[in-house]
Amino acid sequence: MANKPQQQRPSQGGLFGPLDDEQLAKPEATVAPCAVAAGIAELGAALPKQLRMGTSSWMFPGWRGIVYADDAPQKLLSRLGLEAYSKHPLLGSVGVDRTFYAPIAKQDFVDYALQVPQSFRFLVKAWGEITSPTVRGKSGKNQRYLNADSAIDDVLTPAFEGLGDKLGPLLFQFPPQGARITKNPDAFADSLHAFFDKLPNGVHYAVELRDTSLLTERYVDAITSAGARHCYAVHPRMPSIARQLELAPVTKATAGPIAARWMLHSGLSYEEAKEHYQPFNKLVDADLNSRREFAALATKALELDVPMTVIVNNKAEGSAPHSVLELAKEIVAAVRQTRAP
Repeated sequence: MANKPQQQRPSQGGLFGPLDDEQLAKPEATVAPCAVAAGIAELGAALPKQLRMGTSSWMFPGWRGIVYADDAPQKLLSRLGLEAYSKHPLLGSVGVDRTFYAPIAKQDFVDYALQVPQSFRFLVKAWGEITSPTVRGKSGKNQRYLNADSAIDDVLTPAFEGLGDKLGPLLFQFPPQGARITKNPDAFADSLHAFFDKLPNGVHYAVELRDTSLLTERYVDAITSAGARHCYAVHPRMPSIARQLELAPVTKATAGPIAARWMLHSGLSYEEAKEHYQPFNKLVDADLNSRREFAALATKALELDVPMTVIVNNKAEGSAPHSVLELAKEIVAAVRQTRAP
């Protein structure tokens, strides 16, 4: 476990341009949280204690008046908004997506950890070069694909040492793998087993697929026996959460931490959803079925007394914070129903 870091100002640049020391020294260089509407704190208190929900990133100007104060400076959201985000009663986790595109330094993770309470958890996406058999713009085999040394050095070590106990799921998102791999799912499952078997114990490794043909019994057995777990994701390329639970059941025999992500509304590409839902400040396309299925998964986590992390994207229904709110209502109702005499 990493030593407790000393308190200091976060150092990474802002989304809307770097902030110099003079700007940060100004009294207005803060991001205040939005006032919480009546009942939301009570709703957060009613959620199962082992459940943490959050969003994919936190730096959206459209969330002013929802997560941040109405007058929160847009330029500061990337660098200083996380502290305000973590004060919301329903937001006990967040996804760090930037790590999918390139590794980040331990100090960046330290900066994140300093802004949130001890109970907060980060879902960190592993570098995409570890999960893609090819590299865009390059020919030949990707030498980092399922390379355990790279996973340890470039992903796990900086995240673990920087976040410490605040590291939640370490997510390995596998993009579409191509016909050569999808035609041989057993070999893929065996490769995953060999990969995760080389990684250190004690971390919640989660695997997210984009090829249904790879979601096999052998895949589930392979990753589970090596200490990883399937991540239940709502995405147009994957079957429903209910179907994923049939293929990758959560049982007492294999009980472990659960990761789930609500990523993209059916029928839309990533870019289409981005254009359709901006500025991400309201629900546009309600997905009631996914809400119910996540609630069922949460009651299963409660039954088995295992931690569960749910990360929601703006492109699921239009506004991730609003989706988290509606999902929280669904989960609390489902939990109360299971406890009713």
